[in-house]
Amino acid sequence: MSYRPVFELNNEMLCLVADIAELAGRVNVSSGLDKNPTLRRENRIKTIHSSLAIEQNTLSLEQVTAVLGGKRVLAPPKDIEEVKNAFEIYELMDTLDPYSQEDMLKAHGVLMRGLVKGASAYRTEPAGIVDSESGKVIHVGTLWQYVPDIMSDLLSWLGNSDVHPLIKGCIFHYELEVIHPFLDGNGRLGRLWHTLIVSKWNALFAFIPVETLIYRNQKAYYDCINACNRKVSANDFIVFMLELLKQALEEIAATCSLGTSQEQVEMLLDYCKEPRTRQEMQAFVGVEGRKAFHNNFLKPLLAAGKLEMTIPDKPNSRNQKYRTVFCK
Repeated sequence: MSYRPVFELNNEMLCLVADIAELAGRVNVSSGLDKNPTLRRENRIKTIHSSLAIEQNTLSLEQVTAVLGGKRVLAPPKDIEEVKNAFEIYELMDTLDPYSQEDMLKAHGVLMRGLVKGASAYRTEPAGIVDSESGKVIHVGTLWQYVPDIMSDLLSWLGNSDVHPLIKGCIFHYELEVIHPFLDGNGRLGRLWHTLIVSKWNALFAFIPVETLIYRNQKAYYDCINACNRKVSANDFIVFMLELLKQALEEIAATCSLGTSQEQVEMLLDYCKEPRTRQEMQAFVGVEGRKAFHNNFLKPLLAAGKLEMTIPDKPNSRNQKYRTVFCK
């Protein structure tokens, strides 16, 4: 048996890789992530919160922070255990080999410890994904009898391929969701392993909360996976994830150059999922001067394509509002 991912490199992917590499260099210099353990911890907590929220974990970012700070939180025990497990394995990331099947099973065992039967082992029964609204099966994983061999082939490809790590991370992430090798935890392990792969290329990516953007664009994320399944090609998912990586770096680069906190920008973009007026946005971030808000938030976010006007042909309209731009 020889399982190989189905994809085709194109100019769009290569241009995105070049953009990401250039942005990563700028962020490495300006963000201070390498010298600021507090900022790294904050970004890791955001990563864990977003990755688990995608899987219906109910804890807020503040509750996740409290749990990891050793404080008591009133929440479902399962949700609290998910947070502790995820933080433990993300903290062990430096010790993991992205090409090792043993390490991948170990990581799954930590992520899903006490949460599901068969943690740290491939499934031995059929499994698939059911649409939460319609109740219909929208994807059936690989026959369980073939999973060990296919995963071995995939990891072998990952270790031997000369494709750029930024692209390999996207491919592995997608393929893991298609194969669905575990009874549960495939999504969170796929996102963890994606981060692991790219962080071995550039350690900065261990602390870039791209999961926050996946969470912000959750519907588009799943729609893209389903579209790739129909096309039997990972191409669209590769581009989608590279665009999210680029966006994550752009947001950090913008906040560094303007002296604006990354957290403020993320909170504002989350607030603007619903259209907001300039006055509402300014009050939300607590900036007194209109000019300061325009220069530090509104103008750069519009220029970066993170926000859009609801009345673009009349930018000065008294009814103008702004909303977050989601990936298509």
